[in-house]
Amino acid sequence: MKLSRFAAFSSSLLLGAVLALTGAGAVQAAETAALDYVALGDSYSSGVGAGSYDSASGDCKRSTKAFPVLWKNANSPSSFAFTACSGARTGDVTSGQLGPLSTATDLVSLTIGGNDAGFADVMTTCVLQSESACINRVNQAKAYVDSTLPGKLDSVYSAIRAKAPNARVVVLGYPRFYKLGGGCVAGLSENERRAINEGSDLLNEATAKRAADHGYTFSSVVPAFTNHEICSSASWLHSVNWLNIGESYHPTAAGQSGGYLPSFRAVA
Repeated sequence: MKLSRFAAFSSSLLLGAVLALTGAGAVQAAETAALDYVALGDSYSSGVGAGSYDSASGDCKRSTKAFPVLWKNANSPSSFAFTACSGARTGDVTSGQLGPLSTATDLVSLTIGGNDAGFADVMTTCVLQSESACINRVNQAKAYVDSTLPGKLDSVYSAIRAKAPNARVVVLGYPRFYKLGGGCVAGLSENERRAINEGSDLLNEATAKRAADHGYTFSSVVPAFTNHEICSSASWLHSVNWLNIGESYHPTAAGQSGGYLPSFRAVA
């Protein structure tokens, strides 16, 4: 017993000396550097809307300004795999993105579910059709989120755990798209904007619940994007862009660095 106490005391003295000489930050950096990190998901993870796309990623449009790359650059993990892809649905993640996962994987990030719920069709309907058609389409998407999406999320989350049983998995949500009562004087009505925001909130709630049930960490980006929605004076989201329709309603580079990155960093 005396020897054990002495050994523990000596170890604490040694650790204290290391921290005093190198700083706690250096120890934390060493721990971070040992991580094997894999970034999965859809366009909100690949960085559509942020520009600076890696030509080798093709239609997946993986950006050097996407939050997984920014986190990697700041933390220098021992390995980094970036398989997120524009347009990905839950089935695309399970069938084509999980290759880099293994028992050695320490950290996984993921955004998924928006395309399954018909996000692109919702926004197309709302931009091109009437207010009633827009709200009806949002309600259809909400019904899908309630009835069908949870099972699809379960499939993805279970597949990740099966391949990376030791990983910390961080699931990130989606921002609210509009600042209500904001500076928009044209485009969608306030009722349409409110309905779209409510649809996004429901999607986040469903995703957070399924993530929690699998023991994963959910990180909301809504607080970070508050006052940076479309119709705010400093939006971090593209509105409809007829010259580059694929970037519409996606985060800008500022949305990746100021919205998604700190939301991920706070829990990674």
